[in-house]
Amino acid sequence: MELGFNKNEDQLKQLCSRLRLKAEKTALGGGEKKISEQHQKGKLTARERIHRLTDQGSDFLEVGLFAGEGMYQEHGGCPSGGVIAGIGFVKGRQCVIVANDATVKAGAWFPITAKKNLRAQEIAMENRLPIIYLVDSAGVFLPMQDEIFPDKEHFGRQFRNNAKMSSMGIIQIAAIMGSCVAGGAYLPIMSDEAMIVDKTGSIFLAGSYLVKAAIGEDIDNEALGGATAHCEISGVTDNKFPNDQACLEHIRSLFDKLGAFEKSGFDRIKSQPPKENAEEIYGLIPADRVKPYDMLEIIKRIVDNSEFDEYKCLYGKTLLCGFARVDGWAVGIVANQRKVVKTKKGEMQMGGVIYSDSADKAARFIMNCNQRKIPLVFLQDVSGFMVGSKAEHGGIIKDGAKMVNAMANSTVPKFTFILGNSYGAGNYAMCGKAYDPRLIYAWPTAQIAVMSGSTAAKTLLQIRVSTLKGQGKTISIEEEEQLLKAITDRYNDQLSPYYAAARLWVDGLIDPLETRKVISIGIAAANCAPVEKFNTGIIQT
Repeated sequence: MELGFNKNEDQLKQLCSRLRLKAEKTALGGGEKKISEQHQKGKLTARERIHRLTDQGSDFLEVGLFAGEGMYQEHGGCPSGGVIAGIGFVKGRQCVIVANDATVKAGAWFPITAKKNLRAQEIAMENRLPIIYLVDSAGVFLPMQDEIFPDKEHFGRQFRNNAKMSSMGIIQIAAIMGSCVAGGAYLPIMSDEAMIVDKTGSIFLAGSYLVKAAIGEDIDNEALGGATAHCEISGVTDNKFPNDQACLEHIRSLFDKLGAFEKSGFDRIKSQPPKENAEEIYGLIPADRVKPYDMLEIIKRIVDNSEFDEYKCLYGKTLLCGFARVDGWAVGIVANQRKVVKTKKGEMQMGGVIYSDSADKAARFIMNCNQRKIPLVFLQDVSGFMVGSKAEHGGIIKDGAKMVNAMANSTVPKFTFILGNSYGAGNYAMCGKAYDPRLIYAWPTAQIAVMSGSTAAKTLLQIRVSTLKGQGKTISIEEEEQLLKAITDRYNDQLSPYYAAARLWVDGLIDPLETRKVISIGIAAANCAPVEKFNTGIIQT
């Protein structure tokens, strides 16, 4: 046991070390040279602006750090999607912050940039959080304009969200700290208040070159759309400031005077650390992902005092459901049990698989949490639903649908963490991205796909071999092995949690020890929005 624990611990700590190194590199954006160029212009970088804006010593929960990871290589890449986003505290008030990173292609918008901005706005809207935009962008990345500009979830959707948030009473503050051009000019001006930094900030629908080409007028960008023009002549912006620091301090001053809004009223008491050693999580997750382990031991190292009040502990054992506290907040936890369990009838059920009884139990538990106004936490390590004639005749589809219905219609906030496998319909039932979790993060051990790499590769190989045989071609054993390896390697690349994070299937990757913090920040944010009435609609029994 000790040998296995140490092997597990070594592997997960190595994965976490790799995560930290990649995070540090990604946080440099366009690199040291581009950062230096920002400073030479008298500007702070996006991350420096966020650091100055947020309360000293407070947590900033970043969303989408690895957005764009490994993408757009033909254009030089787009670290973090060219924008920094997350949940932070300003004068003790929780808010969403979005800051263009001008070190990455001058802050230009790639497709993933639009997706990340919309995700940030979604978080603000769901949780009724104020949102701050720190604008410094050259606008749409023109070589990819067809993937950014016209569709429903493209660039223009953010302005629609501006209008919707305003009608919802969500506070929006914008600071123009660099370029703000073309359609992007509407974002700050549709906010409640727009400020601009003198000499470095500029805002216009068309820059000086386009104005010259379109109407023949000779004018420089500062005279056309600088701070003086818009604060003293057009009235487009509200105030100008001599530098980034003064502008950011003014935003802090505005937040110091905000009134209070209605809360959800989620229950919280004094926080207690887990009694069990949280760092033992590193050794409890098997290095071999097909090996079983006891998810209850993981839960005990996440929740306050390691106390977990299990619901229906003798029924539906491949799903753990129960009540606990995390950093003082009351939560309901739904987690895949990864060890092999024994039913009352003496049957053995595989860990990580959802059976009819466990789906039925989870549906009832989710409804109870909504009845009691308790936020839900999903811990995923799921291989999918049980298959085969016995499962089908037992109504697995009906019971699975019951669980999905209750989860999808849940109005208390949901938070999802992918610890290991997230395969097939199991991803859906356990509140995957398609089911609107308020936050969804993954551990470095996560894999997200329709099925496991080995299963998918063997299936794809069979299809390929069958196709070749249909064409009258034969394939040797050696060629089959080479083809299997090529398919497996390609599929495994897509299984990587970094692949998921790059495409914002998850909000980020975290060290397992950060799970408590993410849950706490997430519930505090969700507590700012009233809970709507719960109604599942029709559930087949």
